Amino acid sequence: MSTTICFEGTVVLPDRLLPESYVVCRNGIIEHVGKRKPEGITPISGTYIAPGYVDIHVHGGGGSDYMDGTPEAVRTVNRVHLSHGTTTIFPTTTTGTTEELCRMLQACREVQKNWSIADGARIGGVHYYGPYFAADKVGCHSVEGRRDPDPAEYEPFFLLGLIRIATCAAEIPGAREFYKAAKRHQCLVTCGHSNASWAEMAMAYDSGMRHVDHFWCAMSSVSSLRTRFGTPMQASMEQFVLAHEEMSTEVIADGRHLSPELLEFAYRMKRAERLCLVTDANRAVDMPPGRYRFGPVETGSWFESDGCVGFVPEVGLASSVKGMDTMVRVMSQATSATLPEVIRMASLTPAERVGLDEHIGSLGPGKHADVLVLDSTLAVQQAFVGGCASPRAD
Repeated sequence: MSTTICFEGTVVLPDRLLPESYVVCRNGIIEHVGKRKPEGITPISGTYIAPGYVDIHVHGGGGSDYMDGTPEAVRTVNRVHLSHGTTTIFPTTTTGTTEELCRMLQACREVQKNWSIADGARIGGVHYYGPYFAADKVGCHSVEGRRDPDPAEYEPFFLLGLIRIATCAAEIPGAREFYKAAKRHQCLVTCGHSNASWAEMAMAYDSGMRHVDHFWCAMSSVSSLRTRFGTPMQASMEQFVLAHEEMSTEVIADGRHLSPELLEFAYRMKRAERLCLVTDANRAVDMPPGRYRFGPVETGSWFESDGCVGFVPEVGLASSVKGMDTMVRVMSQATSATLPEVIRMASLTPAERVGLDEHIGSLGPGKHADVLVLDSTLAVQQAFVGGCASPRAD
C-alpha cells in the first residue's frame, strides 16, 4: 500500500528558506517540495521543515560507545542521535586492538543490514578513525591502542565495503600507502590527530587526502611545529586547509570546544560548502555527569562529563556530550551564517563529502524522506528516516 506523508512549515533548502511550504513524501521518497498544498492529507506542522542531519564523526551516546562492539550498543547510540536530529550516521572508531575494531565493524554491518526505524539513525558507513594517530596527538584516546598503519590490518577492513571515511596522521610511517588504499576504496580520506607540517600535508593531498578532522583539535599549529622542527617556523595543518579550496574540515560547535570567534572564522574561511558540523560525541550524551570510558567499555581511557562537555582532569577536553541539534543551534547563534547555511553544514555538505548527496542531505524530489520537524528554537520535535517516524515521535 502507498504511504504518503506531508510536512508543512518554512522549508529549509541549502540556499534559501521557503515560507509556508510543503514537503510531500510517498513510500519513503520525497515527491514534491513547494507551495502547492496537497489535498486529502493532514500535514505534520512545524516552524521549520529541514533535512535530516548527517554526522560523519561520532563515537557514542546513551551510555554506549560503538567500540563496545555489540549490535545493541550500536542501536543505543543510533537511537540517541536520531532523537537529536541525525538521520544518517557514521559510527567512528577509536584507538583499540585489531579484535576490538573487527567487532565494532561487524556489529555496525549487522545493524546496517537489518535496519529498521526502531534502530535509530541509519548507518551510512563507518568512519575508520583510530588507531593511526601521531603519538603526541592521541588526545583522550587510549595510548595503548595507537599504532602506525599496517596493510595486513586495514586492507581486510576496507574489503568489507563498510568504511566510507578513513583517517590517518600524515607524518607517521605508512600514511602514504594508507591514504592511497583508502582512496582506492572510494573513502573520504582525512588527516586527524596529527602534528603534520605543510610538506607532510602536501604528500597526503597528493595521495588523496581532502579533509581534516575537528579543526583546531588534536592538530598541528605553527607553535607545535616549532617544538618539533625548530626554526624557521613551519606552516601547519591550519594553513594548508585554508590555502586549498578543495580541502574541507569540521567543527565541534558545542560551545565548549571552540569560541564563537573561531566558529565564525572557520565559516568565513571555508564557507558552508566545505565546513561540516560534527558532534564527535561520546557515550555520555544524554547521560548524567560522571566518569565514563572513551572507546571500548573494557579497555577505553577514562574521561569525565560535567553534562556540558567531556574532559580529562588536568589534561583537557575529551569529545562532546551533545547531539547535532546543539551544534546547529550554537552555530546559528554564534556566527553570521544564515539558517540554510547552518543546516547545510549539518546535512548536505557532509553528504557531499562522502558521496551520498544524491540520496540524502537536502529536501528534494527523489531523495530519501529523511525529514526533521523543528520548532522556533531549532529543537527537534519529530524525526523521520525514509518516511518512518522515530519511536520518540510517536
